[in-house]
Amino acid sequence: TGFPPFPSFLSLSVLLLQRPQAAPIPAAVGASVQLERKRQLALFVGFGVDPALRISVFDELTLGEGFDGVTQVQGFHSESRAFHFQGSTREVMAPVEVSEQMVQKLRGKNEFTVLATLKQDHLNSGVILSIHHSENRFLELESSGQRSEVRLHYRTKGQQPHTEVFPYSLDDDQWHKVSVAVSASHVILHVDCNRIYERVVEAPYMDIPEDASFWLGQRNAAHGFFKGVMQDVEILVMPQGYISQCPDLNRTCPTCNDFHGLVQKIMELQDILAKTSSKLSRAEEKMNGLDGCYCERTCSVKGVVYREDEGWTDGCRNCTCTNGTVQCEAISCPPPQCPAGTAPAYVKGACCKECQREWSTLNLGSRVDLRMVPSEPCPKLNCAESEQITLNDRCCKVCRGHDFCSEGHSCVEHSDCVNLEAGDCCVCKDGFRPLRDDNAYCEDIDECAEGKHYCRENTMCVNTPGSFMCICHTGYIRIDDYSCTEHDECLSGLHNCDENALCFNMVGGHSCSCKPGYTGNGTVCKAMCDGLCQNGGTCISPNNCVCQQGFTGKRCETDIDECADGFVECDSKSTCVNLPGWYHCECRDGYHDNGLFSASGESCVDINECKTGRNTCANDTVCFNLDGGYDCRCPHGHNCSGDCIHDNKVKHSGQIWVLDSDRCSVCSCQAGQVMCRRMVCDCDNPNADLFCCPECDPRLSSQCLHQNAVPHTHTSVTPSVHRGRWTAGLCHARPWTVNLPWCLRASAVPAVSPTPARPTLSATTSPRRARTSTTSHASVAPPGLNMAQSAPCASAR
Repeated sequence: TGFPPFPSFLSLSVLLLQRPQAAPIPAAVGASVQLERKRQLALFVGFGVDPALRISVFDELTLGEGFDGVTQVQGFHSESRAFHFQGSTREVMAPVEVSEQMVQKLRGKNEFTVLATLKQDHLNSGVILSIHHSENRFLELESSGQRSEVRLHYRTKGQQPHTEVFPYSLDDDQWHKVSVAVSASHVILHVDCNRIYERVVEAPYMDIPEDASFWLGQRNAAHGFFKGVMQDVEILVMPQGYISQCPDLNRTCPTCNDFHGLVQKIMELQDILAKTSSKLSRAEEKMNGLDGCYCERTCSVKGVVYREDEGWTDGCRNCTCTNGTVQCEAISCPPPQCPAGTAPAYVKGACCKECQREWSTLNLGSRVDLRMVPSEPCPKLNCAESEQITLNDRCCKVCRGHDFCSEGHSCVEHSDCVNLEAGDCCVCKDGFRPLRDDNAYCEDIDECAEGKHYCRENTMCVNTPGSFMCICHTGYIRIDDYSCTEHDECLSGLHNCDENALCFNMVGGHSCSCKPGYTGNGTVCKAMCDGLCQNGGTCISPNNCVCQQGFTGKRCETDIDECADGFVECDSKSTCVNLPGWYHCECRDGYHDNGLFSASGESCVDINECKTGRNTCANDTVCFNLDGGYDCRCPHGHNCSGDCIHDNKVKHSGQIWVLDSDRCSVCSCQAGQVMCRRMVCDCDNPNADLFCCPECDPRLSSQCLHQNAVPHTHTSVTPSVHRGRWTAGLCHARPWTVNLPWCLRASAVPAVSPTPARPTLSATTSPRRARTSTTSHASVAPPGLNMAQSAPCASAR
């Protein structure tokens, strides 16, 4: 399409982003443009397909409801319905209103994609879908199992029927995903997510009449019956719609419409960038205002938030919030000064000892008798008398092994109650130490800070409540709870290096480095080729390109000439035309295809110029049709003039004239037959016509550029014919059209020939039409005008 490679296109995008701010767009127009940009952007980045651009044929036709010969079956997948098409009596045609709705989406569009998932019966030749009006096929996709071809039928902008033939077999009774993407004059065929063909063709004419018919699985009620199973038959009115069928396909190049769309996206991104920069500037201003603010750090303990330097009591510890960190220390208790009859003792709920009254005693001579009278009768014990013990602080006896802790205790934080022979006591849990001498309150021991841990080399000690943990340093693996050793990620395979990278083990980790011939950061390495792989080739290893079909060479720079290398044998009525990446057999001059479009040219048949009126015989001669030509013969006994009829005008035999529509072409009448030639450019002649011979203009460069923008010098001045235009012979190629119905028909696809052969016309009368040859013949030319030896219209057609 004439676009630069994708990296260059990205460079263009960057330049567009750096351009000055565009002129403001009127509000009404701007809103519409912005809405369309957003819609197209969503499609472009893969957020789904706009329903307005999708034609789901199965849903529109409501298959399974009243169509004979069509039954629902198990498909390639279970996400949508599949239908089996069989028999030759079915009529799967969309109703008029449904057909109009589907055709309306396609009308006037030059970018669309036909998608289908199918399994075709062996040797079946059938139409997948067809949109036609009377005998005019506007869009038809056909699979011919008899000739192993996929055919795309449509009408060109010149209102001429055209068929693009792709040699490929789908009739193997296997599932295939098929997509044909059309973007202006660009056609791509994908089968099973593989790009099979990519061609430049004549752009389709999609001004479909309102009363056109839409058929599925057949051309009409009597022809083109597809036999097999179809699923997901859709038409997407967008380029590269095959991505919806094969999401993993990379889009490496923009289509014709993509270029303009992407430029609009870049302008939109520029607007977003400007708005974001403005928001960032305001945010920076607010952040600068925060420099004078005081940010206070707080502490959260047991759901309570404490401010900076705020203190509180936690058990028997005094705690303070310092810079967001809790710092605690044990409460310091001064020794109590108790009066007579009292003694210091711990009281429940208090951290320090308080003065408590002592037990009263009675001195009875040599013994002290403690008089305690129970307020209630003592409970009956269920143990033997010998197992009963008397306690100093109780009136009633208890059994030996009594659970004193169950009666209540004073053990509070991180402390456990332990039963003794005659009472209970508090013991700190492991990893804790007492805050007071009765062990009722305990605090955690920081083994890491105090060096009371067993963590060895390559580890880090982390304190935990009541214990500690030994954490391995990064890049090391654990041996036991206290030791770690170096981990060789390269040897174990637990690394993230690319398969084309070298892994180097290091202390605490590893590093990756791409192998020679590859480039990247080590985790991702790509092969390097000395220069880009051309013509769609892929660099798979250093200096190794895998070429697409039809190309060869170290950089895929050489087109395989299937015609010259003997890969193709065309029928005698056709000639092999080599094209970039492929070829085709084109009917020779005087023949045309009979509609079967055989890949080998067997479908070429003779044109009856006499019957169709495509001859130049004058009224006094008789036209005789020949195989591949015709002859103007003079009836016996007549003296024929040998004149010719050209553009409804009589041209005398031997007359030479310049075409009105092209001053660079000269025609002559020879024995009733018109022969046209292009003038020879004689650059030594100072009167040479620079319009027809731009290569003779000293002000212009004599170099031409081929597709990849590399200087390439052409020595030939004879243009090559393809697609109704002249290229590759002149640095400034321009359209060259002869309004002659008998002119040599253009090739189907562009073909470039640096030094094409120059056929000449024989001036002698032959029983068959004048033919091209490589022998030069003298020609008569008017003064100051040279006749070219080459004859684009090489016969009197």
